[in-house]
Amino acid sequence: MQIPAARQSRPRHFLSHLFAKGSKSVRPGGRGMLSAVFLAGALLLVIAAVRAGQVSFIPNGMLFPNSNGLSQTYSANGKGIDLTGPFFQNLGTNGRSCGTCHQPSDGMSVSASHIQQRFAQTQGEDPIFRTVDGSNCNHSIDVSALEGRVAAYSLLRTRGLFRIAIGVPANADYRVVSVQNPYGCNETDTISMYRRPLPAANLRFLSAVMTDGRESTPITGTQKIVFATYPGSLMSDLAHQAMDATNGHAQGDGSRPTAAEQQEIVNFEMSLTTAQAIGNGIGRLDAQGAKGGPIALATQPFFISVNSSINPLVPQFEPPGGVATPGDGHFNQAIFDLFDAWASHPDASPRAAVARGQAIFNSRPINISGVAGINDDISAGGLVQGGVASLTGTCGTCHDTPSVGNHSFPTPLNIGTSDPDPYDSSVNMGGLDIRYLPSITVCRVDPITGGPTTECKTTTDLGQAMIDGKFDHVGKIKGPVLRGLSARGPYFHNGSAQSLLDVVRFYEGRFGLVLTPQQESDLVAFLSSL
Repeated sequence: MQIPAARQSRPRHFLSHLFAKGSKSVRPGGRGMLSAVFLAGALLLVIAAVRAGQVSFIPNGMLFPNSNGLSQTYSANGKGIDLTGPFFQNLGTNGRSCGTCHQPSDGMSVSASHIQQRFAQTQGEDPIFRTVDGSNCNHSIDVSALEGRVAAYSLLRTRGLFRIAIGVPANADYRVVSVQNPYGCNETDTISMYRRPLPAANLRFLSAVMTDGRESTPITGTQKIVFATYPGSLMSDLAHQAMDATNGHAQGDGSRPTAAEQQEIVNFEMSLTTAQAIGNGIGRLDAQGAKGGPIALATQPFFISVNSSINPLVPQFEPPGGVATPGDGHFNQAIFDLFDAWASHPDASPRAAVARGQAIFNSRPINISGVAGINDDISAGGLVQGGVASLTGTCGTCHDTPSVGNHSFPTPLNIGTSDPDPYDSSVNMGGLDIRYLPSITVCRVDPITGGPTTECKTTTDLGQAMIDGKFDHVGKIKGPVLRGLSARGPYFHNGSAQSLLDVVRFYEGRFGLVLTPQQESDLVAFLSSL
C-alpha cells in the first residue's frame, strides 16, 4: 500500500484539514448539527480514499461516522495509523490483509453495513468476499456471477459473519450426532460455525485471544493469559494468531508474516485504542467532566483479574483479583464511571440519559441462572460443588474490567446467545432470531461403550468444546470488550443482535430483567456512547 508522494498529497491534505475540524467540539442542535452532517459526509469520502489506497496514514483524532455518532481510533506509536505496515499488507494469496476485516473506520472490526457497501461497490469482488470463509458454505456454490455471489455471501453481507470451520477434537468426550446447516455444510467431523470478527484494538485488556479462546491455550501451542505471565503471554498469543489468520483467512503459505512482521503486527495492535468520541445529539463524550472517548481509555490501568467479580466470592478462582492493587480483595460494581459528571444534568438532557444508562449497567440486579461457567458444577467449570441455581449480580458480574467491560480473567461463559429456546428453536435463549444459523446436536460419549448417550445438547456454536473436546464446555465463549460498540454492529459473536436495543432485550428475555421503555432507551444511549 505504499503510495507515491504525488498521489498522497491531495487526500492527505484534505484528511489533515478534516482532522483539524474534527478536533473542535460538536454540539447538539442548530449549526453544530449541520456541521456534524457535513463532517460525516466528508469523512465518508476519506474512508473511501483509505480503502482505495489513496492515503497511507490516518492521523490520530480522525473521526469516523457511524449510526450513533463518530468514533476515533488512536495509535500510541507515532501520531496515527500507518497503513503501509504488515497489518495492511497482502501476506497471503487471496488479496486479503488483516486490514480487510479490521478497519479503522469500524473500530478495527468491520460492520455489516460497510461490508454490504463494499459488495455493492465491487459487485462482490472485494477481497473480503472469498469462499475460504466468507461464503456461507465452501462447496456446492457458484460465485462466478453476481447472482451467485449475492447468495453465497449473504451472511457476510447482512450479519457480518465469517464461517469458522474447525475439526472436532479426536479426544472429544462427545459425538456430533446431527448438523442441520441451511447452506449445505452438514459435515459432522468439521463443524462450520459463524462468527463476527473481533476488534484489533483495545487488545491490551484481553484475557483470551479469539471468541473461543483457541489462541490462548496449550492445546494450540499458545499460552493461557494469567497474571504472572501478562503481557508476555498475550503478545505471544497475538503473534501466533497473526500467523494463523494469514494462513487461514488470507490463504498464506506459511512464509509470512515473518517473525519480525509478526512482532510489528503485535506492536501495532497493542498500540491501538478505539472508542466512540461523539454521540448524536450528545456531542463530545469527554465534555463537561465526562471521560468518554479513546484518549482516557489509552491510559486506563489494567492487570489480569483486575476487579474480578468472582475472586472475592471464591478466592481460589481468578487470582489475584483486586481493584487498586492486585490481591486487595475488593470488587467495585461501578464498572464504568465515565459519565458520572452528567448525572446532575436536567432529566431531558441526552447526556443525563447516558448517565442513567450507566447507572443501570452498574447497579441493576440481574438473576443469573443457567449460565455455564457460573451456575454449573465446579467439575464442569462452575463456581462451587454441586453448582448454584441462581446468583444475584449485575452487568458487571461478567463485564468486570473497569472502563472497558470485558471479563478480566479468562473465564468462558455460555449465556445462551447460541442456544435455541427450548420452546421455540427459531430464537435463542433471549428471543433473538437464529434461523439463519446451523443446528448442531452433540451427545456425551459413554466412556465404556464409546457410543453416544442420551445426554445431549443442541446449539448453533460449540464454542470452547471445539478446542478442548469437553462436552461440559459446549457453547462457552469469552465476553467482548464493550468500548467502540457503535462502530461495529451487529452484536454478539453470531450477529444475532442487529442493534444495541436487541442486545438489551436479549438480557430482558434471557434473565427476566424488567426495564421500562425509558430505561431501555437510557441503557442503549450509554452502550452507544462507549
